[in-house]
Amino acid sequence: MATKEAILQVLSGAGPCFFSSDPCFRSSDLTFSSKLHIKRVKKRASWCMKMFKCSNVLQNGIGNHWFKGLGDRDRSVNATINRLQLLRCKGPQAERVSGVTEGGNGTWFVDGANTLNLNGVASGERTDCFGAWDAQQLTPEKEGFASKGALNQEKESLATNGVVGTGRDASPKVSVDPIEEEAWELLRNSMVYYCGSPIGTIAANDPTSSSVLNYDQVFIRDFIPSGIAFLLKGEYDIVRNFLLHTLQLQSWEKTMDCHSPGQGLMPASFKVRTVRLDGDDDFATEEVLDPDFGEAAIGRVAPVDSGLWWIILLRAYGKCSGDLSLQERIDVQTGIKMILRLCLADGFDMFPTLLVTDGSCMIDRRMGIHGHPLEIQALFYSALLCAREMLAPEDGSADLIRALNNRLVALSFHIREYYWIDLRKLNEIYRYKTEEYSYDAVNKFNIYPDQVSPWLVEWMPNQGGYLIGNLQPAHMDFRFFSLGNIWSIVSGLATRDQSNAILDFVEAKWSDLIADMPLKICYPALEGQEWQIITGSDPKNT
Repeated sequence: MATKEAILQVLSGAGPCFFSSDPCFRSSDLTFSSKLHIKRVKKRASWCMKMFKCSNVLQNGIGNHWFKGLGDRDRSVNATINRLQLLRCKGPQAERVSGVTEGGNGTWFVDGANTLNLNGVASGERTDCFGAWDAQQLTPEKEGFASKGALNQEKESLATNGVVGTGRDASPKVSVDPIEEEAWELLRNSMVYYCGSPIGTIAANDPTSSSVLNYDQVFIRDFIPSGIAFLLKGEYDIVRNFLLHTLQLQSWEKTMDCHSPGQGLMPASFKVRTVRLDGDDDFATEEVLDPDFGEAAIGRVAPVDSGLWWIILLRAYGKCSGDLSLQERIDVQTGIKMILRLCLADGFDMFPTLLVTDGSCMIDRRMGIHGHPLEIQALFYSALLCAREMLAPEDGSADLIRALNNRLVALSFHIREYYWIDLRKLNEIYRYKTEEYSYDAVNKFNIYPDQVSPWLVEWMPNQGGYLIGNLQPAHMDFRFFSLGNIWSIVSGLATRDQSNAILDFVEAKWSDLIADMPLKICYPALEGQEWQIITGSDPKNT
């Protein structure tokens, strides 16, 4: 129970958000930090601009970035990205001079110890030219001093309350479940290191399979449950490193052959590669991060959900660790805005939902969910809420925040009203009139009653309901998708009554939705010719 409440607190904040009188849509939510916070962000912006200029690795690998101001809608970006030169970790030992380090290739790094007070937690931090901040470990002497101070404070507290100590260890001994211990061991064995620091976990590690494909890479989507586990265990470094390094891989220009997925796109995955350096030393190597935006993926699909998951994990890190300095950084704020502008861009779509292609989410395979799949809409709604909370207040953000708030209201109403299906709604669909032309038409999407699947009538219980998988003109995908429905509950996209109804529905259809896994990805499964047509006979979708 405690773990469940902790996860909900980390992911969704104080509680779910509901439409109309929803506190999420009050104007008070738009009140951000104080003037001190603004000065702090501007000061960090000025520092970050200098740091970006000081590294020739950054200039050669990523390009020259000119930030005209965090609030400017347009940024002048001249970037030429070389995939194998994007992020480097040099092998040769650097030479230190007066606190400034010069690598063997002329790369400069500046070390400095800064003490920050983050929600009452003091920590020394080290910076380098990439703008990465690493928590500096306490020395054994400092650790001993801190322990003694805590012990003295505890003794004083006991004396004040008049409680006589028993001499036993105050901390209770917790027995570790062997299954949980084995799970943590497997998770730690899957960790990926870059320059000696953990930056993520690989997607899969099956010793019985000889076909590795790209499952030995770090996927943004797949790292989310691992990241939440690390946060709940108090291991924040790996999540922080993951967020910073994936931010450095964010798309700044075209990344596909003659086709651009748009600025702000986050990679689907990345891999740490060791490459040999050119030069006299035949043994000199370096580590590089090689991202995949879909140009090498199976099916060549760009990920839609990577950026949304990144924003959600960023907020979870700040909530769980208390370290809000990460989300206040100028480069992180820029990354959030680039993702939002990519998702909020004007197009030909008439609906507030996010239009995506098939295979760009879920399991990166065709599942017949092109259009407006529920999973993406739930993640989109959650990411918008998280971004609104983390965006720094400034003039350039006003238009973005206004568009964000308008989209939140329209999106929540659209999903709750038109994606919901229960026995009452099913009877309404059977009475729909078609070919209605008016602004107040009841059948707004021109759904024909004949489209209702036969299995749905027999499957729908008297109690409960759920959000359908997809909605487009003249098409309703009545399949039950687990991730979209569960995340709608977590994020507050579904109303309280709808959330209870979804859980009632899962309980009523337990035998169909629960198998050897916590929840099936979707129900019902496609079979025969229907499976062949929709998935292209893809065996991974069986």
